[in-house]
Amino acid sequence: MRRIMVATLRRLCLLLALALPTAASAEQQDIAAAARGVVRIAIVATDGAEAYFVGHGSGFAVAPDKVITNAHVVELTREEKNLVIGVIPSEGRKSYGGRVIAYSPGNDLALIQLEEGSLPVSTFYAGALSDGQHVTAIGYPGSVDRAQGLGLKQMVEPLSTVKTSGNISSGRSSQSFDTILHTAPLAAGNSGGPLVDDCGRVLGVNSFGSVSDGNDAEFGFAVSWREVASFLRQAGVSTLRTVVPCRSMADAIAAEAALTQRETQQIEQSERARTDAREAALQKARDSAEQDVISSRENAMAGAAVLLAIAVLGLGAGGLSYSQGRERRATWLLAGGGVLLLGAFALFFLKPSFSSIDERVKLPEDNRVAGNSAYAWEGDNVCTVDLNRSRLTISEANDIPFNWTATGCVNGNRQYVSSGNDWERATVPESGNFITVSRFDPARGMLRVERWLPDSDTMDKARALLNDGPTKACGTDSDLLAQIAALRSNLAALLPAQPNERLVYRCRKGRLAPPDPSN
Repeated sequence: MRRIMVATLRRLCLLLALALPTAASAEQQDIAAAARGVVRIAIVATDGAEAYFVGHGSGFAVAPDKVITNAHVVELTREEKNLVIGVIPSEGRKSYGGRVIAYSPGNDLALIQLEEGSLPVSTFYAGALSDGQHVTAIGYPGSVDRAQGLGLKQMVEPLSTVKTSGNISSGRSSQSFDTILHTAPLAAGNSGGPLVDDCGRVLGVNSFGSVSDGNDAEFGFAVSWREVASFLRQAGVSTLRTVVPCRSMADAIAAEAALTQRETQQIEQSERARTDAREAALQKARDSAEQDVISSRENAMAGAAVLLAIAVLGLGAGGLSYSQGRERRATWLLAGGGVLLLGAFALFFLKPSFSSIDERVKLPEDNRVAGNSAYAWEGDNVCTVDLNRSRLTISEANDIPFNWTATGCVNGNRQYVSSGNDWERATVPESGNFITVSRFDPARGMLRVERWLPDSDTMDKARALLNDGPTKACGTDSDLLAQIAALRSNLAALLPAQPNERLVYRCRKGRLAPPDPSN
């Protein structure tokens, strides 16, 4: 009976695991991008020509030339002068030396200055965490190194990181400093590595674990963002951070589709209402014109009848005067009667016809902008992130200036090329680990910025596409436009279909205020 119950429970657990929503797992592109800023911190003893491996931990870049780790990882280097620090990236071919420039054992943090080189900088999430939130620990657990039989030579060469997943268990913290309790498996060597959310933003610095039966930790403690922020601020380091909650790209796409559908329905309803109002106005104007024509015809016929009656009287009086020998009087009466008769005929035959009704119909002017007009947004604009349509991982939701010209020049130095109804441009920076594709829709004043965070090999291939370096000028020269279009096309073959970030901006006319110098 017990075996049957156990088997049934196992089947139920399997069914529950299969039924879990896919949103619970991290976006692997973002986790991979976050891992590129993670490094191994190797402590090596030197004795003349010999080098001995003393120990290692993990760390990650908070500036291109600065790495944060745990204080206990580099503690021995403060006591033993023959120990050196090696900083080994997760990709590339070079390792770097480093030295401790800030040390805080009270909250187990240390800052290392690279002697050379540059690393991808991590972004922190400074918002609130939720109980049960999915997290990933990234680092270099020694148990994996031992299982692979790595020697000193392999341990001081670039090597990919190890990623483990778990969940936050809020409400418990260490007594010494503020920490995040989580269930992502840790081992000796993970110390100093980042704990990240599903968008790859750093939540804390893994510090220690709860050891059970002498094995590696079952629960992990990470130094919280609040502790890290204070430590880095005192060290004079400005960090990349965001407070925008993490959402999957699938959620962002679905939300944008729903919003677009709703807006389309609203536009259609507005168009129908405008059409109905226009038809009502047309009918009202036609009725008014018809009444005007009928009234004018009646007035013309009444006037013609009056003139005809007076003309008849005048002609009759003229004939009578002529028979009485009053020729002069008769001439004036006959002439006047003739003129009045002609006037009566003129009024009758020149009265407005019913066909003139359409000519008299007047409608109010339609002041809407017609078509996809680039000129509608020419000049200074301020673009604001629409968070409902966007997915932010490393960027802040700040307003940006967007000066647009009819030829596709943005901010005086970035040329866009026409692509269907939109204008677009791809950007590969001279430094940094990201590639951006921007698309502007002049009809709606909507700017879409998509950003990829590729590995170093892909970045090298992307930069190789820039024959003469990044294009920083505007112009309508055909060669320039062809070069910009070719870069976008060639990048499409290098990059995955899904970007790491999608920022959708809504633009409005105006100029962005200069920053407050007092801040």
